[in-house]
Amino acid sequence: MTDGTLTLIISLTATGLFILGVPIFLIIGLWVVAMSFVVDITLTNVGFAFSAVFTTSFALLSMPLFILTGDLINRSGIAHRMSAFAYSCLGWLRGGLGMASIGACGMFAAISGSNSATTATIGGMMHPRMVKNGYDPRFSAATIGAGGTVGIIIPPSIIFIVYGFLMNLSITDLFLAGIIPGVLMVMAMQITCWIVCRVNGWGHLIRYEINRMIRTAFGAWLGFFAIGLVLWGIYTGKFSPTEAAGVTVGFVIVVALLSRPFYLLINRGQSESEDLSRTPGWTEMVLVEGFRVRDLPEVVLNSARIAGMLAPLIGISVVMQQILSLMGAKAAIETFLTGMGGYYAVLLMAMLFVFIAGMVLESLPNTIIMAPILAPIAAGVGVDPIHFAVVFLIGGSIGFITPPYGLNLYVASGVTGVPYMRLLRYIIPYLVALILVWFVVAFLPVLSLALV
Repeated sequence: MTDGTLTLIISLTATGLFILGVPIFLIIGLWVVAMSFVVDITLTNVGFAFSAVFTTSFALLSMPLFILTGDLINRSGIAHRMSAFAYSCLGWLRGGLGMASIGACGMFAAISGSNSATTATIGGMMHPRMVKNGYDPRFSAATIGAGGTVGIIIPPSIIFIVYGFLMNLSITDLFLAGIIPGVLMVMAMQITCWIVCRVNGWGHLIRYEINRMIRTAFGAWLGFFAIGLVLWGIYTGKFSPTEAAGVTVGFVIVVALLSRPFYLLINRGQSESEDLSRTPGWTEMVLVEGFRVRDLPEVVLNSARIAGMLAPLIGISVVMQQILSLMGAKAAIETFLTGMGGYYAVLLMAMLFVFIAGMVLESLPNTIIMAPILAPIAAGVGVDPIHFAVVFLIGGSIGFITPPYGLNLYVASGVTGVPYMRLLRYIIPYLVALILVWFVVAFLPVLSLALV
């Protein structure tokens, strides 16, 4: 049997396992082990690759720390307070609670760095309130799923850390490059939400009150401080991304342990944290529990589970890249793309590759497989490596709401109880808005590079 036939059989088997829902690490791992025999690489190479990855990359240490930060922010109630502030600022607009949900996703993303975690956390808090506030449940769930896409773009971003490690780029520069595009994504989705809600008449309005904004801002100041701490430390060079992650975890743990239970008050979808006795007319009161010392092991263990799923994928990706290089895959794609023309043609075709891959792969395996192939080709025609990283990862984030995979849609469906297929119609406006932002960022490099 020829090597080509063996490769085809192994790849088809891996595809079948993917369709059956086998974990992606096992699929890639089995493919790598099988292909190691085909291309005649010793299996000890896998062990050497894992050892090299996790003993030489200081930057990768920030990944589990940022995951832990997101879990602590959620459990301590800071995410609830930030959501209340977003609604106090936008609730006077038609679709204001939906816009506030998207804004809360952006703020949570600035601390957590994960798309699915952002969708799950904000979705669990905001979807019930949106439904009570007069929104269509399907549109509400789609809004939460779309808002979560900024989780890997607004820094700190776990996937930026992985990309920087794979492509040997400065993670600090990548973080700074994601700020403006991430803000543009949030604004585009908020405008889309406003238009859709205005057309359909969804959502109750609240009065525009400066006092409410000030009160909720004070309630959420710890979350803003955590965001500012990360960005200030990285932007000024006081911290490396890994050091910033460690400092932020320490800060959030102290805040979480000092936090006390508080009431989240709701009236026709309105949410705000304040004294019930001085607020007549409230119809519902939700107690948000504080964080206790005995909760810390559970939160750390949960974060460790997520990091434990990501870390092996990064290690096995190194071997996968070696095998693909020996097979000539990189050279074949490079020949195809460079044959399309110059700068813009290559950039557009690379975006098409990323978009198609994002329809069937989560951002991490998409990055592991495609970035080492496409990034050098783009650099060869003059695309700035930092700019291409942002373009690549925005495409990957759009894949989170692109059928048939669309991980954020599955997460939103699970959190809200709305069937996956019923979300698809309502995700289309957000998908269009994000694709437009993607093209704007791709063809205006200054948006990515202005802060770098």
